[in-house]
Amino acid sequence: MKTTKILNVDILSLTQQELLERLDKGVLVTPNVDHLVKLQKDKEFYEVYQQAQWVVCDSKILYLLSKLLKRSLPEAIPGSSFFTFYYMYHKDDPNCRIFLLGAKEGVAQKAMERINEKVGREIVVGAHSPSFGFEKNEEECYKLVEIVNRSGANVLLVGVGAPKQEKWIVKYRDQMPNVDIFMALGATIDFEAKTLKRAPIFLQKIGLEWLYRCLKEPKRLFKRYFIDDMQFFYYFAQQLLGIYKNPFQER
Repeated sequence: MKTTKILNVDILSLTQQELLERLDKGVLVTPNVDHLVKLQKDKEFYEVYQQAQWVVCDSKILYLLSKLLKRSLPEAIPGSSFFTFYYMYHKDDPNCRIFLLGAKEGVAQKAMERINEKVGREIVVGAHSPSFGFEKNEEECYKLVEIVNRSGANVLLVGVGAPKQEKWIVKYRDQMPNVDIFMALGATIDFEAKTLKRAPIFLQKIGLEWLYRCLKEPKRLFKRYFIDDMQFFYYFAQQLLGIYKNPFQER
């Protein structure tokens, strides 16, 4: 498949419909501006990205900026929206069995109930909200793996924030042999449970969903969006000028 390189990430150049039709195995990650900034400094996160089979553009901003490159992306595929389309696409497929891992206590369970009611069958076969800092507790991680394996799920959505969710998937995926698809999808579980409201459609379309989320959670997101993520535009300008260098590539 063709890709579009933005900084040190090769993003698949495909539409949402193509992704729905082709996604059958592998790890799905959804880069946005925040990910790309982290991928300049976090070598482990970068190496996780190199192991992902499906790297799709989550961000309207990245999609618009890609038009300045030789090969632009066909569209943005926000992970939260994609997941809804994914389970509706597979609503009559008995071989699609999803597990939700993430969000605060009780939220994943609520999301499971809402999705199953919407679909009309138990497409989500299990849900669990891990404890805060679970990724540092190996015993809890092994218990989570066991819970997923016992559920019979073959699709695992992990929504605990980046880069934690991506690192956890790559570290433990081999211990879940019956899971074909791993999705790292941030706040998706919260959106499905309706505990977190998405931006109005018109803001999503013009690339301002991030601003809406920041206004909703300013204490948590202001620094990320208005300080940390501003570095992306410096790196991207370097790419346009042909002087950007991947910090993790051997020279």
